[in-house]
Order: sequence, then structure tokens, then C-alpha cells
Amino acid sequence: MKTFLYSIFFLCVTITVAQENTRWQIAESNAIQWAIASSNLPHNDNIEMAGTKVAGIVSYDVNKDGELQIERQLFYPQLHPHIKESDPDWYVFRAYLKETYTDDVLPTFYINEKQFTPGTLKEVFINGMITFEHTESKSGITLSRKLYPSADQRLFIEELHLTNTSNSPVTIVYEGVSRNASKQGIGGTFTYSVQSKGKDQILLEAGATATYQLHFTAQLNEEPTVVDDHSLEKRTRFLEAMQQNLILETPNPVFNQLFEFSKIRASESIFDSKLGLIHSPGGGRYYVGIWANDQAEYVSAFFPYLGYDIGNQSAMNCYRAFDRVKSPDYEAIQYAFEVEERKPPSLLDRGDAAMIAYGATQYALARGDQAEAEELWDLIMWCLAYNDRNLNEAGVVKSQSDEMEGRIETGNANLSTSSLYYGALTNAIYLAKELDKPSKLIAKYTKDASQLKTAIEHYFGATIEGLDTYKYYKEHTTLRHWICLPLVVDINDRAAATTEALFDRLWTDNGVHVEKNNPDKKVSEIFWDRGTLYALRGALRAGATEQSIERLAQFSKTRLLGERVPYVVEAFPEGNMAHLSAESGLYCRVFTEGLFGITPTGFDSFTIQPRLPKDWNEMALRHVRLFGKDFDIEIKRNGIKMDVVIKDANSGKLIHKKKTKGDTPISFKI
Repeated sequence: MKTFLYSIFFLCVTITVAQENTRWQIAESNAIQWAIASSNLPHNDNIEMAGTKVAGIVSYDVNKDGELQIERQLFYPQLHPHIKESDPDWYVFRAYLKETYTDDVLPTFYINEKQFTPGTLKEVFINGMITFEHTESKSGITLSRKLYPSADQRLFIEELHLTNTSNSPVTIVYEGVSRNASKQGIGGTFTYSVQSKGKDQILLEAGATATYQLHFTAQLNEEPTVVDDHSLEKRTRFLEAMQQNLILETPNPVFNQLFEFSKIRASESIFDSKLGLIHSPGGGRYYVGIWANDQAEYVSAFFPYLGYDIGNQSAMNCYRAFDRVKSPDYEAIQYAFEVEERKPPSLLDRGDAAMIAYGATQYALARGDQAEAEELWDLIMWCLAYNDRNLNEAGVVKSQSDEMEGRIETGNANLSTSSLYYGALTNAIYLAKELDKPSKLIAKYTKDASQLKTAIEHYFGATIEGLDTYKYYKEHTTLRHWICLPLVVDINDRAAATTEALFDRLWTDNGVHVEKNNPDKKVSEIFWDRGTLYALRGALRAGATEQSIERLAQFSKTRLLGERVPYVVEAFPEGNMAHLSAESGLYCRVFTEGLFGITPTGFDSFTIQPRLPKDWNEMALRHVRLFGKDFDIEIKRNGIKMDVVIKDANSGKLIHKKKTKGDTPISFKI
């Protein structure tokens, strides 16, 4: 569906500029494509894909001659090995059955009695699955390989398609693979295997294709043998669901495509667990676990916009887990559930009550579900009360650390925790009104928010490196990425200097670095994409449109079409730029809450403060699923103003139309 009527010239120029000097290109069918050329070899990268019972990281390495090697690292998150005395301490919290398979597991093919050797790699496609296309071999056969996970079984699949590109029929003889292994683990015996599927011998006509499969599976004890239960169709339906909801339309195709991919990565990393369906980061390290930042704060509040029911279930299960462990004595809440119900190795207070309250209030408002909101209210009130009880004498919140967990000094009261608490209070005021809570409570939260905003300015407001921005904690003297958080929660008193700090002083080829002038030189090398994504969202909300769009375009091009694709990442050097899934949710929120400036204010109401770049005439979000509805938001330039149009997404019927200069939020009720 294409609704913008840009000229063909403008569209072609936009696409060309967006993709020049990049390894990858945007292709048709919601994909990116890498056309192999000797000038850009060798190259290696990886991509993660997941279902509810399996995750696979597919690593591919192409040498200077165009020869491909694939490594498949498979995780079965619900199967937990026994912990040995020789295992490192961290393994207790990262113990999943996993196995790595190289190309040694591939079946052998004979073409007219000669062993088949694939041609060199021709191109690679990524579209929620990954496909490798080879050149024609000497035997006249072209190989294509596609890899993807099962949606709901301990099964990962690799398809091998052999196409006869010669002019004559050929005989294919296939020698299959069957490998089984087992080990003892928690709960019994794990059996994991790789089995190939296909006919032993066929006559393949010219132009015809034969399909074979490799199944990577795991079982616990006497579970039934895993079979392929329409896995490709289920994966395809999942990808189609992602494409059909919350569609971003802008003149920048890189934004649109990375937004599409981000919906996939944010939504696929949801696993069956003892806590129910729960979202987990992935990345080869974090499965069947939840964290107060990644899940409660970053990604759960995104799922209502997408209307992804499994995502909404995972959000509720996340908040329910934290609700069960809140202390009646207001002790610090645990910050994670590692390996399902296991507590984290320490009970460090990272400001987690602020994270949970901020995310839960956003989720409840965006969902617009009265029963869910009532269920969450006790947890929200507890978290707000915990923060209130932990204010220091200056009126900001004390916490031992932040989500960086002590990697970098944070003092005993940091800007992140207080900013998130402020955001939670402002959301809680809206929520309390919708739930008809006592007026005294609403008045208290209103007063608390006002006093906290003043305290944030007095305690953290400072001139740092010549800029009137924020110090991150009392003794801090350098700029840090998390100074963006006041902008995210609409504290804009120091917006101009803070934006300059983020996009000029801290900006690098990989977005906003954590710090640049820290005496520890290693700190100056660190970047976490979550910091960049929050910075972009906050700066857009604060009105720094042109600066933000310029930096967002640079960052998005690198992540979608550069050397490490096709998603935003966690961090470097830690994790080696793993594709943790919640970060992809944060990318989408740059647009929903930043570019479009959407703020839910009730169970059927929201404000918009769109930031239409000067070179754009229009932009849209289609099939927005807030409050369980289905509507389009169109922003169109109209002289010095903008038209904000709300339509029923299915009938096209006009619901609202208002004009705005963009200088203040405008309200809508659905």
C-alpha cells in the first residue's frame, strides 16, 4: 500500500542517496539484498531469529573467493544443563542447551554421478529469514539456502533448493544426514539432533527445482519426535502480521525498512517459560528471562501500538512477575528473573522501581484495557511509593546504579532514575483519572511530579564541558549519553544544549557514545544503541527536528545497510554488537513517540506533536493499534501549518482532522 504521491524523480533520488556506498541495498518484498562482488570481500556477519522454543544465530563467512561457510548456533531456552563446579559463576544465569553446527552437517549430492560442489555466493537476502543464492555450478545446478525458526517447536530449519539451470534433465542422488546426541540436564535427558529430509534419487528436468531440508531439533525425555508442522507457513504468517500493522510511511526508505525489520526483531524474541510467554533479549546470552529495563521499560509499552497479542501477553507476564516479588517493607525490587524464575546474582538497586513504573504506566495507557490497568495498579503504586521513600535531602531519587549495572560510575543518585520516576508520575496521573482513583492521590502525584521536576533542575542542572545541560550525578564532570532522559519525559529546560551534547560532542559513526572524555580511555570507546535511540526520541520530542533527522538517517543507514545488519544492536565492545531484541522496540519508539510525538493520555485519548522535517511534505503511521483500535495517522504540510488526519484504517472514514503549527501537543479521542 503506497499512499504518497511523490514524483518518480524525487523517490529515485531519495533511494539512491540513502543506499550509496553501502554493502546492502533495499530490495523488493520487504527485504535487503547484498549482491556479492570481489571488491567487498571477505565479509562476515550474523543474524538471530527466534520462535517460542528455539533461537538460532546464523553466522555467515564469505572468503575473498566468494566461498560461503555457515555456522548455526542453536539455543533451546527451556532446556537447562546441570551446573558443574568447573562452570563459571555467570553460567548459572545463562544455562541453556545449545549446540553449534558447521557446514559439516550438510547432506551430499551427486549430479549425474559426480559430487556436487556449489558455485560461489551470488547474493544474500534478509526479510525475517535469510536466503543465500549461489551462482550456477559446473554441473548446471544452482543452490539456494534459506534458514528460519519454527514458531512454536524446538525446531530450526534450513532449506536447500537445487535448480536445474542446464538445458537437459539431470539425475540427483542424495546422501542424507542423521546425527543424534544426548546429555543429562535438569529435568532429564536432552536429545538433540540434525536430520536431513529429501528423496534419495530423482530425475530433475531442465528448469525444475528439488527441495531438501535440514531439521535441527531437541527433545526432553520421552517427548514426541519433533516434526515440521507447517513451519514456513507459520513464519511467513508472523512476518505478514508484522507488515500489516503499524506501518511507517516517510520519504526515507531506510527509515521505513528498518522500522519494518525492528518490528520483527522486537516481536519474535518471546519464549515459553514457567512465567508464561515472556519477552527476552536473546543475543546468545539472555533467554527465558526478563529485566526491569529491557522488558518492563523498553519493549512492553511498544506492543500495544503494534497490536501484537503475544507481545501484550508477554508484557503482562513481565509485570506480574515483578508484582509477585514486591516487598511489603519496600526493600529494593529484584531487577531481573534470569533463567525463568531464578533471581539475579545480586539485588543491586539500579533504579528498577522507576523503570517498572514508567513502563507499566505507558503500557496500561496504550493498551486502554480497564481490567489490565486495574491489575497493574498495585505494582505501579508500590514502585512510585518506593521512589518516594528513597528521595534524598535534595529531592531526587537515590539508587546504587542504573541499567549499566556498575560498568561506569553513577554516584548514589543518578539522572536516569529520577527522570524515569518523573515520567512514571506524569503517566500515573492520567492513569489514576481513568481508573477513578481518589482525588487526594492524584493531587499527591501531581505535587510529587512538580517538586521532582524542580529538584532535577537544581540537583542535576549544570554547565558541563561548556554546555548548560546536566551532570549525570552530583560529582560528575563529563557528558554522558543518559543526559537525554529529561527530554524523553518532556523536561525541556536545557533541551538545546543537551541536544548539542548528544549530537555533536558525543556523536560518532555508531551513534551516541556513553562518554567521550572519561579518564578511562576504554569508556570512551563504548557505545550502547539504547542510548542513541533514547537520545533521538527525546530530541525529536523536544523539537530538534532537523538535527535529529540528520543523525537518525546516518545511524539508520549504518544499521540497515552497513557492515552489521539488519537490526540495531546492544553494545560494543561488550556483546560484540549483539542484536538484542528490546533495542529494536526502542527504534520503533523513536518514530511513534518521537517523530509523531504520540502520548497516550487515557484509555481512548492521546496527544500528538508531530515533527515534520522541512524537506518532507507528509508522513503517516497506518494501522496504529492503540487502545485495541485500528486507525491511521496522516501528517500533511499545509502552508506554515500541518494537517493531522485520523482515519479508520479499514474504511478510510475520517475520524478527526486538525491543524497545528507543531508548537504544542494537540489532543484526540478515539
